[in-house]
Amino acid sequence: MKISLDSLSKLAVQAGKEILRIYYDNSLSRDINYKSDNSPLTLADKASNNIIVHTLRKLDPKIPILSEEEKNIEYLKRKNWNTFWLVDPLDGTKEFIKRNGEFTVNIALIQDRFPVFGIVYAPILKKLYIGDQHNNKALLIQQGGDETVLKVNRKEKNRIAVGSRSHASEEEAQLLKSYGVTKTIAVGSSLKFCMVAEGKADIYYRHGPTMEWDTAAGQAVVEAAGGTVNDYKNNKRFQYNKEKLLNNSFIVKGF
Repeated sequence: MKISLDSLSKLAVQAGKEILRIYYDNSLSRDINYKSDNSPLTLADKASNNIIVHTLRKLDPKIPILSEEEKNIEYLKRKNWNTFWLVDPLDGTKEFIKRNGEFTVNIALIQDRFPVFGIVYAPILKKLYIGDQHNNKALLIQQGGDETVLKVNRKEKNRIAVGSRSHASEEEAQLLKSYGVTKTIAVGSSLKFCMVAEGKADIYYRHGPTMEWDTAAGQAVVEAAGGTVNDYKNNKRFQYNKEKLLNNSFIVKGF
């Protein structure tokens, strides 16, 4: 597989530009449908997905793709996938609709059930987060090309938690107290993973429902920065391509 970091970064930015084109067009951004689970679907979700899937297939047609917008692939067909792309073309659709800018493009490469590479791009913030586990490298690339190597903050006390802006729960608040958390920041989408990778937060616990495409790219970034993403029930590293794509509760730590 010969897919360059540069080509994937450009793809995420291109998808982000298409999202912003719709975001800033009031007639298009208000075109919202709802899926069977009552989650919103916008034109931006579809447009970003089309760009990403089309380009990934051109880059390497042999690698299968599992995307939020193309998720109805039978387990019998995908269970033997050793390598595949896991994509959320617009993570934080609710934040997109609320127009708070906290949404991302997520592209992850899964090998043997774990993410080995991930990109999280925040179009409004112009921030590109990269997690490359093969090279143990996590980067933040900002507008203008400035690069920052990401490392988690191994703080032992007065820890900062990051939590969901749209899915906070009382259970999360109670658990965080046991980890010495003294402050919690609410942020949308996979930016929560990125904040732990940057060292701006120390822990992220999620009790509410998420899907595999919500977490894979963020996990790659956190782990490449030295953090962990574990299943809260068994404390094992979070893994992918399960028969049911719904995630268990998980905990992200920078310490």
